[in-house]
Formats: sequence, C-alpha cells, structure tokens
Amino acid sequence: MRYRTKTYIAGDWTGDKDAVDQLYKWNNSNYWGLSFHDAHEITQSADSSRNCSIKASLRARLDISKTFVLIVGNGTKSRRAGECNYCFKNNYCGSSSNKSFIEYECDKAVRDNLKIVVLYNSAKVNKNLCPDAVRYQGVHVPMCYREGGKLYWDYQTVKNAIKNC
Repeated sequence: MRYRTKTYIAGDWTGDKDAVDQLYKWNNSNYWGLSFHDAHEITQSADSSRNCSIKASLRARLDISKTFVLIVGNGTKSRRAGECNYCFKNNYCGSSSNKSFIEYECDKAVRDNLKIVVLYNSAKVNKNLCPDAVRYQGVHVPMCYREGGKLYWDYQTVKNAIKNC
C-alpha cells in the first residue's frame, strides 16, 4: 500500500517562475511557517526525455501525493508543452492522451481525488485562466494582494489555502 504524503506543485514553470520560487521560498524558510513535502524531490526526468517518459515520472510523483497545488498565471491554460501527436497517433509509448503536461497533471489529480489548491499568480481569482479539469475543483485563492497600487505576496492566504484544503 502506498501512502500519499507529498504535495505536488504544478504550473507554467517558465511563465510563473516568480510564483513558483516564492512558494518554495516560503516552504524552505526558517521564518515562514509554510510546510509541505515536495513530491518533486522523489523522481525527475531529464529535459531531453520523451513526453511519455516525462508523464510517467509525473504519474509516479502524483501517485504519492495527497495535495495538488496548481499555480495559474496568464499562460497556464494555453501552455501546450507535453503534447506529442506522434506517440498518441502511433501508440508509440502507450499514451492514451495527447494532453499537455499541465492538462495531464490536472486530470490525474481530479481522477485520484487529491486535495486541490489553485493559486493565482495575481491579486484576483480568474477561473477563465484555469485549466478546465480543476476550474471548479478545490480551493482557489490569489497569491497576491494590492495595496497602494503595488502587488505584494500574500503568504497568509496561501498558507491557509494549503493547510485547510
């Protein structure tokens, strides 16, 4: 029997790197009280791996996760990395899906009934930017707040969302 103890972080690691980095900063700090056990510490795929090999690695990490955290930014829903028409059409790797990595992760999180937290890399929740599979699932909160015309990271809202989902 496999115990699900990890937290899985998903998102556009290029377009929303600032938000991903902030989440890890809070988690790795001795000052901040955010604490999660990162599923990405378990196994990694090389960037040169086939998309189907990368999805197998994603599946292994999701299989040990109890919480799925998706960081949503302006380009998350339209991100297409992970699609592979060759594998899908020719059943090259046994893939039954031509979905992007983000779509694949979201679908599996819902299918596995993981706790879902959607963090928006902004001061508001805009579910139109969220992938369809998790648009109406779990807890949705902004990662920032606006004060005096400036954006600030909202540690307390993020911590509460992850802790209380």
